[in-house]
Amino acid sequence: MTAIKGRNVVVVGTQWGDEGKGKLVDWLTESAQGVVRFQGGHNAGHTLVINGVKTALHLIPSGIMRPGVKCYIGNGVVLSAAKLFEEIANLEKVGVDVCSRLRISEACPLILPFHAALDVAREAAREQGGSEKIGTTGRGIGPAYEDKIARRALRVQDLKFPVRFADKLRVLLSLHNHVLTTFLDSKAFDFGPTLAPYMKDGEVQFDAVYDEAMRHAELLKPMMADVSRELNDAYLKGENLLFEGAQGTLLDVDHGTYPFVTSSNCVAGNAAAGAGVGPGLLHYILGITKAYCTRVGGGPFPTELEWEVEGTPGWHMSTVGAEKGVTTGRSRRCGWFDAALLKRSAQVNGLSGLCITKLDVLDGLKELKLCTAYELDGEVTDILPMGADDIARCVPIYETLEGWSDSTVGVTQYDKLPTAARLYLQRIEQVTGVPVHIVSTSPDRDHTIMMRHPFLAD
Repeated sequence: MTAIKGRNVVVVGTQWGDEGKGKLVDWLTESAQGVVRFQGGHNAGHTLVINGVKTALHLIPSGIMRPGVKCYIGNGVVLSAAKLFEEIANLEKVGVDVCSRLRISEACPLILPFHAALDVAREAAREQGGSEKIGTTGRGIGPAYEDKIARRALRVQDLKFPVRFADKLRVLLSLHNHVLTTFLDSKAFDFGPTLAPYMKDGEVQFDAVYDEAMRHAELLKPMMADVSRELNDAYLKGENLLFEGAQGTLLDVDHGTYPFVTSSNCVAGNAAAGAGVGPGLLHYILGITKAYCTRVGGGPFPTELEWEVEGTPGWHMSTVGAEKGVTTGRSRRCGWFDAALLKRSAQVNGLSGLCITKLDVLDGLKELKLCTAYELDGEVTDILPMGADDIARCVPIYETLEGWSDSTVGVTQYDKLPTAARLYLQRIEQVTGVPVHIVSTSPDRDHTIMMRHPFLAD
């Protein structure tokens, strides 16, 4: 008998993150039986608003807010067990069942305190040396990926073997403490209250790290799994799976505004490698994009506005859109929609359709500008260049469109949107070549316009 196979959807951010992926993953989970995180770590931040109640997630897949849905953390994620259990505790306080539904790949590299110490020290050293900070969250994501690529990482499966774990930990601590003290002069830096219990004289202490890891091991063991096998089995049983990306395409370590990027691949193709499924099982790629642009941290931003000047369009986006980073609390830089940027995202992700979020934030602006191309060194290009140096020299070329004064907040039918709002969405489709299939009109789960459902689309 032929198995009834499921349908799989990948959700990715198309800008610099913070596009509203969490809400859409949560909303689409109504049609899925499993949700998968496939890259990044607890540097991600997804905010969900359900019946007016706000929940922030950093590591656990957004599908956890739907009862009965399985959640998977794939091998492409770097895992901080300490932060995972913090998040589990917060969810359990509000009645969310987590541990019985969460499956964690044994191949996930672990983030340990020395990774965060390296992250903090490097950023501080860059600043003191007069270099521009990368803008990391200081949570150890990059150093953990470095250990993975160098083939020296401690992984979730190592927690099952205390002696092996201790031997590998000693080697890693010796290496990283040498870098901290000798190269980065770590005694000169304040690592803050979170890292203080693990440190003495600028070095990370073995006993503090090992003892905590062994406590975490006992809690993690029931959730450890061969996630690749479980996902493939679920698909063959006819279950729909939703793959949830973190950050955004322009923070991808290969395709983003390098070096102002994250340390993982944020593009849709990494859903296969980061979860252990074949690329042929990625049936639909949904690109999430704000109706304008935002960016947290350093790096080039061609359409950036004066978002700190009261009364300007950038100020409007920042204040009405409540543009603060979920993970860091930092203000997000704001600017006009960049269609040339989105062309790059569409190209590297193979987008099937777009979801436009925060359309309601633009309510009340008399006119809107849409970047369709750039002038770069006297030439016109209609797609974002590769790398930060070229992007920093791009001068945006704008079209001006009419704004609207009617409220779009909570609208759930496309034909109920103001005419100017519909024309704005149509122009985005025309310039980027990607159809708009979903529109979000507030952070609330139910305030969503669906033109074509990803789990039902051809």
